[in-house]
Amino acid sequence: MDIERYRRQIAIPGFGIEAQKKLSRARVVILGLGGLGSAVSIYLTVAGVGHLKVVDRDKIEKNNLNRQILYTEEDLGKWKAEVAEKRLKEMNSDIEVEGLREEINEDNIRELIRDADAVVDCLDNFETRFLVNRAVVELNKPFFHGACRAFYGQVMTIIPRVTPCLRCIFPESIPKDRSIIGVTAGLIGLIEATEVIKYLTGTGECLYGKILIYDATRMSFDIIEVDRNPDCEVCG
Repeated sequence: MDIERYRRQIAIPGFGIEAQKKLSRARVVILGLGGLGSAVSIYLTVAGVGHLKVVDRDKIEKNNLNRQILYTEEDLGKWKAEVAEKRLKEMNSDIEVEGLREEINEDNIRELIRDADAVVDCLDNFETRFLVNRAVVELNKPFFHGACRAFYGQVMTIIPRVTPCLRCIFPESIPKDRSIIGVTAGLIGLIEATEVIKYLTGTGECLYGKILIYDATRMSFDIIEVDRNPDCEVCG
């Protein structure tokens, strides 16, 4: 571990070298490498999370470039997972990055997250989120949910059978909305990355039993307390 690289965060009172060691030993899976995944992966990389597994099935398109800051115009037509792996390794040779060009489905999700210390939701649809939610509850994996559209976003940290799971809060799928401005995805991704770092290092308080709602049109952050649903089909 390169102490000089992380000197400024090690200097944070209550963080120190022990928290940095925890990050260096951690294994995090990032599901989705779009606007949220770009921000999350970049900041976990530079923070020194020891092993990142980044998963996405898509190629880079021009309409991605307003928010997916991992990529440039020269990357158009290339696989996101391959470009992300190369770029993140260039940012920090101190860590391991594994880029997987896979579609997340019922057959592979448990294997994808089996060795994870944290699973980060950077997906763009609730059908896949619900699939992942069931798997993290079964395998008892901390799950960091983020979603955004237009100027709005939300974040929630899920500890299976301790906090509400995603199905407790959203029993039905929410229709996909492809409208998005890059700053919203960036900010929500940064909050997700912050929650991951806090969880892995034991720093501060995470959004347990709470959902953060962001409205950029009013520049407001609201935190709503939420309870587990005893009749939830996944964790009830």
